[in-house]
Amino acid sequence: MSKITFIGAGSTVFAKNILGDVMQTPALQGFEIALFDIDGERLHDSEQMLLNIQKTSGSTCQIKAYSDRKEALRGAKYIVNAIQVGGYDPCTITDFEIPKKYGLRQTIADTVGIGGIFRNLRTIPVMLDFARDINEVCPDALFLNYTNPMAVLTNVMNTYGGVKTVGLCHSVQVCVPHLFEHLDLDPTGVKYKIAGINHMAWLLEASKDGVDLYPEIKRRAAEKQKEKHHDMVRYELMLKFGYYITESSEHNAEYHPYFIKRNYPELIERFNIPLDEYPRRCVNQIEGWKSMRDSLVTDSNLEHCRSHEYASYILEAIETNNPFKIGGNVMNTGLITNLPKEACVEVPCLVDANGVTPTYVGDLPPQLAALNRTNINTQLLTIEAAITGKRDHIYHAALLDPHTSAELSMDDIVSLCDDLIEAHGSWLPSYK
Repeated sequence: MSKITFIGAGSTVFAKNILGDVMQTPALQGFEIALFDIDGERLHDSEQMLLNIQKTSGSTCQIKAYSDRKEALRGAKYIVNAIQVGGYDPCTITDFEIPKKYGLRQTIADTVGIGGIFRNLRTIPVMLDFARDINEVCPDALFLNYTNPMAVLTNVMNTYGGVKTVGLCHSVQVCVPHLFEHLDLDPTGVKYKIAGINHMAWLLEASKDGVDLYPEIKRRAAEKQKEKHHDMVRYELMLKFGYYITESSEHNAEYHPYFIKRNYPELIERFNIPLDEYPRRCVNQIEGWKSMRDSLVTDSNLEHCRSHEYASYILEAIETNNPFKIGGNVMNTGLITNLPKEACVEVPCLVDANGVTPTYVGDLPPQLAALNRTNINTQLLTIEAAITGKRDHIYHAALLDPHTSAELSMDDIVSLCDDLIEAHGSWLPSYK
């Protein structure tokens, strides 16, 4: 029996989308769905929820929860990863509150920036532990990574873990529909091309019936900027740099040095930037789960409709050899020619019985590649810190981060890193 292993299965709502999708897919019937999480209560909740969906869907997949990670992985053909190391309390709180003491504010803090660096540093050792198990008990498995920081973790699993990994983020498939909806444009029949790095990939082309839609997109975006809305940072970047970006404005506000600035507090108001957005979401999700749990876990008639998440479509394409196109995070093997070969990039990929095959993009427009490289610098130095165990590379990663370096002096950045290392304690390995 073929096996799909879900690590971090206590992410119950996400498990519902990914594994509920699997149970809705004819080509994936008969698989064992193996669940693993370090939180036994949440693991049990997810198991019961999936058993409810199995009953209503008539799926022949077998649901099994494991307390031993290696046994959950043993013999897996596919692995889905959705872990979060350190959780909201204490680690996310630490990532936000200590930088605030230095006057450094953030919105999401899960990709780059000082928060993204430390999320990486506590997650990479755990991921490399996974890799050791995978190489022992399921070395041919395809690892589908949904955990942030996407680019760094996918890079580490491929480069240092020796695991065949593709990173998946829904920002690609929702980019054009959400943009067109907000601009009152019809997305039907639109051809588009997206490439760059995760959370900073670019809508390079958008056309319909051979007509370039970008002039109209920009005209409408400029009109929208006259009043406050949810996407002001991305529109501003498009109007200044020429292209729309995949990830949300709250994310992109902290990927660049232009928006969150102590000396220009009016920018927060002008661009409608939600500081401390991720902690608010975490609190709301924790509270929401209390009210949602009963409907998911105890409802024996629970139903599920297939979502837009890529995972089940990837598995279906491999199992049936019916091709499917995704936006995937993969190593830059000459795919984007003006980004570093050491980087993880997000490009169109073809999926079929051969697995995930990335497509060649070539050069990005130079201004877009330049913006990507500012984030890649921090990503690569963060990996260097994690692999070598050298504290200096943590400093280097932070010193090169666009937002952090625009706000703080070099001495303050080093001091902030030291404070965060101390505050994280045993969540981090020791750095010499």
